[in-house]
Amino acid sequence: MRFEDRYSRQVLFPGIGAAGQKRLAQARVAIVGCGATGTCVSSLLVRAGVGHVLIIDRDYVEPSNLHRQTLFDESDAAESLPKAVAAVRKLTAFNSEVEIKAEVADLTPENVGRLLGTADLILDATDNFETRYLINDYAVKNRRPWIYAAAVAAYGVTMNILPGETACLACVFPAPPEGPMETCDTAGILNSAVNMVASIEATEAMKFFVGAQDKMRRSLLSFDVWSNDRAEMATARPKKGCLVCDKHEFRHLTGERRAPATLCGRDAVQIHERHRPVDFAEICSRLEPLGQVKHNEYVLKFRRDPYEMTLFPDGRAIIKGTSDTAVARSLYARFVGS
Repeated sequence: MRFEDRYSRQVLFPGIGAAGQKRLAQARVAIVGCGATGTCVSSLLVRAGVGHVLIIDRDYVEPSNLHRQTLFDESDAAESLPKAVAAVRKLTAFNSEVEIKAEVADLTPENVGRLLGTADLILDATDNFETRYLINDYAVKNRRPWIYAAAVAAYGVTMNILPGETACLACVFPAPPEGPMETCDTAGILNSAVNMVASIEATEAMKFFVGAQDKMRRSLLSFDVWSNDRAEMATARPKKGCLVCDKHEFRHLTGERRAPATLCGRDAVQIHERHRPVDFAEICSRLEPLGQVKHNEYVLKFRRDPYEMTLFPDGRAIIKGTSDTAVARSLYARFVGS
């Protein structure tokens, strides 16, 4: 397919043009998270012709994802494919000219430099503040622009972060919100809210890539697609005294704020303290007498009621059926090893 034909309608838009389209083809973006927001924003950018896309995600496809995570289908859920892998398959099918890579991993202080180091822009499509603070630390320290985006229920929020120019995430949220927080598992989510925040994030990314940074929004924008409420808070300047962008204290980047096991949705704990190659065939034969077990090249799933463990090749695991990290770590040691 001719380059001119594929992007002809986009090139007609004065803000892009032929020169902007060529810039998009050279751009490198890292998308952290491939759930609802990640699938939508990656689809928009790949279709728009962003030339190099890295998708980083730690999770696998489940049936409950299908109503809003637009790149996945029932076969992906049946195979428990890692989201990043399933996404790359779909994205490549509708734009083979773009370089798209999958990284099935949890973003950590140990791998953040390797995974984000070549990106021109980092896009947030995660579901937790721990990872967002890590991205913020890395981005501010390395003066790498990134875009914060989140959605839950009918609510969406997004903010452009240009280190040295605008406020960073810690300027606006010096600490994670206290008390119980709404999540997709507790409050639900409208796929329309996700698509709106992802569309805004993708548009801001395109402004950056084509050199229209002066058009990028300098505010934290929030909206509710159900009640029609909308609000903006100015973020055009860094906040004096901010621990990250003013005092350069990168506590999440050093790993001092990271626990060895963390909550991962409702009644689920992620174990990420052990990094070692896992032999799925050996573990499968060992676990078969103890419960239901199956695996493919990407994940091993073991079920022993009331728990379900999903094990990844690098030794990371997600254990469902408990929100107690001590219980999850005990189950991991029992069935995988300490």
